[in-house]
Amino acid sequence: MARGIKDKVAILGMGCARFGERWGDDADTLMVEAFEEAIADAGIETSQIDAAWLGVAFDGINIGPSGIPLSIALRLPNIGVTKVENYCASGTESFRGAVYAVASGAADIALAMGVEKLKDTGYGGLPVRSRGLLFDMVGVTGSAPGNFAQLAAAYRTKHGVAKDDLKRAMAHVSVKSHANGVRNPKAHLRKAVDEETVLNAPMIAEPLGLYDCCGVSDGAACAIVTTPEIARALGKLDLVTVKALQVSSSNGWELQQAGGWDGSYFHTTRVAAAKAYEEAGITRPREQIDLMEVHDCFSITELVTMEDLFISEEGQGWKDVRNGFFDADGTIPCQIDGGLKCFGHPIGASGLRMIYENYLQLLGRAGERQRKDPPAIALSHNLGGSPIQNVSSIAIVGLEDA
Repeated sequence: MARGIKDKVAILGMGCARFGERWGDDADTLMVEAFEEAIADAGIETSQIDAAWLGVAFDGINIGPSGIPLSIALRLPNIGVTKVENYCASGTESFRGAVYAVASGAADIALAMGVEKLKDTGYGGLPVRSRGLLFDMVGVTGSAPGNFAQLAAAYRTKHGVAKDDLKRAMAHVSVKSHANGVRNPKAHLRKAVDEETVLNAPMIAEPLGLYDCCGVSDGAACAIVTTPEIARALGKLDLVTVKALQVSSSNGWELQQAGGWDGSYFHTTRVAAAKAYEEAGITRPREQIDLMEVHDCFSITELVTMEDLFISEEGQGWKDVRNGFFDADGTIPCQIDGGLKCFGHPIGASGLRMIYENYLQLLGRAGERQRKDPPAIALSHNLGGSPIQNVSSIAIVGLEDA
């Protein structure tokens, strides 16, 4: 494996806009809102930023092409700004660009921004647009709930889980996230729901009901990164450093009948997780990871991801969920900020929003929702696309000496 970037880059500051239906605000306003918090946290001037990355998915509709919209919105000092898009991993992809620039020595201080004015687009599911001839052939009749409902069916069949058991485990995922989102002033949805409400909600795609699906929101999140040496020179004492960043993209293997994929898990997440753990030096993830934010576009996605991250044993994730292992007061809290379920999913912003929560928790700054046992290592995970063709990204951050 390559040498990796463990502890070569520190997070100097982060910011996050309030997520929700921001009809009266444009993308510039959301980016400025996130940036003002980040740069105040970093304690630097805008002129000190050497390079920037912008993560956004619906560029042609809500923000425009190139990196110029970010440069203009923040009045950046004519530095290089790179716009990236990688499905729902776009926010983490922008973070990866900024972190790699600092780790390589190409920049002393770099900025990553993720933003999406998703409500303005009318978007309500995965887009049907060309990703090549193969994608058009297999994805043209699909929908996001329908695709992920098939994941639930495959998981239940493979592991022999009773229909009611899986449905109640999925309901626990949603109840947990809503309970956490109540305590987060930046979340879109801040209302607790009980299990019976989730179980009796209108069906979207069997077995996914209304509360098994995340919503559509507007939002932005921002990170400013530098080297640990520069961070200390700027007066930072408790550093949060990057332990690993890994991305894995489907290469068509899932589509091959002879490949062996049975539709019950995310192959790319398993590949990215294994590489991220090696880069971070993690050999026992269930024991060494303290906090997680994972891509809960649907409740079944979060449940299956627990196994793909090697936290739960294969076929046993639904039991961990129902036993409260991932609750806010459980062994490894997951979505302690409310997750996509309560923040919605402004695509370009979600990855950085997840890292933002982990950053706050590591520094003990998460307010009412702060984890009582201070975390030292936190993981965030994005999944873009559908179970059969997707990109997975994993970012592991932690205290410098962890």
